[in-house]
Amino acid sequence: MKNIEAIIREDRLDAVRRALEEVGINGMTITEVFGRGQQRGAGAQISSKRANFIPKLRLDVVCHDQDYQIAVQAIIRAARTGKIGDGKIFIWNVDEAIRIRTGETGEPVV
Repeated sequence: MKNIEAIIREDRLDAVRRALEEVGINGMTITEVFGRGQQRGAGAQISSKRANFIPKLRLDVVCHDQDYQIAVQAIIRAARTGKIGDGKIFIWNVDEAIRIRTGETGEPVV
């Protein structure tokens, strides 16, 4: 199993969700985050507590190994604007998954 963590623009969420659903990926978690990349938050209009940090969304998707490349391509296609700040994608292996309700483990949980 793979975990895909994508940091995306807030306004691209609906497009990314639809793109993932079109390729059969329905499960995802969204978190509001603040961050900065190479632009170091240039142009950020945030309170002084978060100066130079830009609001983004963190999208987490856990999928089967054979599906992750399709999911990544869907995210890229839907999230890309071609401008600085489009985001990043990080991928790592998931060793185990457990469904809390049933105690079921492994790939069927995803």
